[in-house]
Amino acid sequence: MSTYIKELIQGELEQKVSDGKVKEFLVVSLMGVGGVDNNAMRGDLKQKGVQMFVVKNSLFKRALRNQNLDSAGSLFAGPCAVAIGGDSIVDAAKELVGWTKKVKTLELKGAFVDGTVLDAAAAVDLSKMPTLKELQSQMAGVITSPASRLAATISSQGSQISGCVKAIIEKAEKNAA
Repeated sequence: MSTYIKELIQGELEQKVSDGKVKEFLVVSLMGVGGVDNNAMRGDLKQKGVQMFVVKNSLFKRALRNQNLDSAGSLFAGPCAVAIGGDSIVDAAKELVGWTKKVKTLELKGAFVDGTVLDAAAAVDLSKMPTLKELQSQMAGVITSPASRLAATISSQGSQISGCVKAIIEKAEKNAA
């Protein structure tokens, strides 16, 4: 590969990393994955907002080093592809773990999350975590729970009082008749 082309690729990779598109990513090996499976997988991932691209290890390591993310360089040995996207890294991990079950030659090498390098087993565990939307809904439930319990308590007391008043009125009407 000529120096000019390497510089162009290097610039593109550095731009992706510096733009924040590649802050958290999964590293996979596509070695042995057939063309049909590869196209089907990439199409499915694209529909779900996950992008996967094959990288030249030395160029990607250099792009990471220039952005002070060089601890992730240890994940890049042998043929590698980087997967990014989805609402969070958990979404991408769930999708890729699903594909590793369908395509046996697809191998998850690890992940880079919040400045931490995760091995393959930890990347699989990452897929078992709740997604960003699930966490947001859990937080909304926790936040609204005390208010809904308070409202239920207040309304139950009011219904008890109205039931007592109704019973007194009915008793008074019965005695008057």
